[in-house]
Amino acid sequence: MTGQLDDRHEAAYAHWSRLHGGLDPRGTFWVAGWVRLTHACARPLARRAVSADQVTLAGVALTATVPLLAALGSLWPLLATVVLVAAAVLDGVDGALAAQTGTASARGRVLDALADRVCDVLLVVALVVLGAPLWAGALVVALTLLLEGVRASAQAAGMTGPGAVTVWERPSRVIVAAFGTALWSVEWAARRLGVDLLADVDGEVIVTAGVAIAAVLAAVGLLHVTRASLRALR
Repeated sequence: MTGQLDDRHEAAYAHWSRLHGGLDPRGTFWVAGWVRLTHACARPLARRAVSADQVTLAGVALTATVPLLAALGSLWPLLATVVLVAAAVLDGVDGALAAQTGTASARGRVLDALADRVCDVLLVVALVVLGAPLWAGALVVALTLLLEGVRASAQAAGMTGPGAVTVWERPSRVIVAAFGTALWSVEWAARRLGVDLLADVDGEVIVTAGVAIAAVLAAVGLLHVTRASLRALR
């Protein structure tokens, strides 16, 4: 049983490595754990003949509820945090499911990339709904789409893999949004209980800080992937 489990893990690591330019996920505890988690979640879906495309679309549908939950205010953004984390897991499960069922395809990769970009935008929208400036949210969206556009163009021109794993990849985008929505609700609840955590920090300040951090990370990520892509295509 242990040997079979090890074989599953090795197959999962190899699949992830092929999709990420030969990087070894075992080099990082969190990445290795993430790969094992997504493949474990994919196995029961594979047995039930659920398609990877269905999982991809389910992830988008879940993420679409995040701004709606955020708009309700009070403790609803805390539920939005749970939903967006669940949607992020599905984002990894679809690829694992495609690998396990042998249904990986160019069509699926395009659909997955499109779904990822839609989800990226929806996560920023959730922070704007909670009070972050619209212009700052638009800046983050523009930088994020530019980063992914440069990467996609370089891959079309012959670059293999992602070019570089930057500070502004999908996990970072989910983490920033999750902290923003969760801390907004924590601050709201604290004020209702008469607890003044920080006098000058309210929910709007929290999500604005989140968007500011996102903008810096996105700009650094854009520069990183642009430099790596140009080097790879020399």
